[in-house]
Amino acid sequence: MSESKSILVTGGTGFLGSHLCKRLIHEGHRVICVDNNYTGSLDNVRDLLDNPRFTFIEHDIINPLKITESIDQIYNLACPASPRHYQGKASIFTTKTCVFGVINMCELAKQHHARIFHSSTSEVYGEPAVHPQPESYRGNVNPIGIRACYDEGKRCAESLLFDYHRQEGLDIKVVRIFNTYGPFMNPEDGRVVSNVICQALQGADITLYGDGSQTRSFCYVDDLIEGFIRMMNSSAEITGPVNLGNPGEFTVKELAELVISKIGGKHNLVYQPLPKDDPTHRKPDITLAKELLHWEPKVALSEGLDKTIVYFKTKMEGK
Repeated sequence: MSESKSILVTGGTGFLGSHLCKRLIHEGHRVICVDNNYTGSLDNVRDLLDNPRFTFIEHDIINPLKITESIDQIYNLACPASPRHYQGKASIFTTKTCVFGVINMCELAKQHHARIFHSSTSEVYGEPAVHPQPESYRGNVNPIGIRACYDEGKRCAESLLFDYHRQEGLDIKVVRIFNTYGPFMNPEDGRVVSNVICQALQGADITLYGDGSQTRSFCYVDDLIEGFIRMMNSSAEITGPVNLGNPGEFTVKELAELVISKIGGKHNLVYQPLPKDDPTHRKPDITLAKELLHWEPKVALSEGLDKTIVYFKTKMEGK
């Protein structure tokens, strides 16, 4: 086991954050979980609440955060991450989280001489003109579109982190996350995996957007968290950004058909207009992750879906 550290996780009650907190506790670390529970839920970390090495703080990182005990590492995962949660009335809030929140976390990292890890996103690539997307690609983002609060917010967050690194000597780690799925996803988040599984379990029609030919690369959550840990604990000269995702590429229609084959029943595919600025292709180039972190995903989509379906079935049955 590695040396025990004091680690702060923002967005710690969310889908990814809760998995990360559990992994860190399992490894023997002290974890301070920070979240405003806007998209997260205490239910996701309820099994940790009585652990003496786990502390939950309800807080919005748009506001400065004071921590009196020493912190070795900060994982910044705080931000709404699905269009249903960051568009519309939450758009300004999302930009504030990406900008003010990152400034506040960088300042906290400075105060504690802590290493800071930031979860950026494949959305910084926008509607890509390069496929698959390497980290060197600068993207094709609509800066005034309905998704810009997230896409441009995350791009600005990366800019801030690298300015803190250059000007303040901050020890930073930046990853760009591609589509990830698994247990503890919010069934109301509007993402394709949760949508399709929940609709199929309910015996409903399956909603697809566009003609179903747009592609996504689906990474199982355990693989992603392993990438997080490896990136955080890599040598100081590895700052990123580094893509983390599964390069296996599927159309959303293929995903729906695979889920239906697993759950069974008769389901009609219902097509709705493609949301504005929704990317038609997503596939990570993970060459850097392989070279620098010796990381690549291990869990095949079929295996990961089996585990995710069990989770949603249990949740919907109220168990």
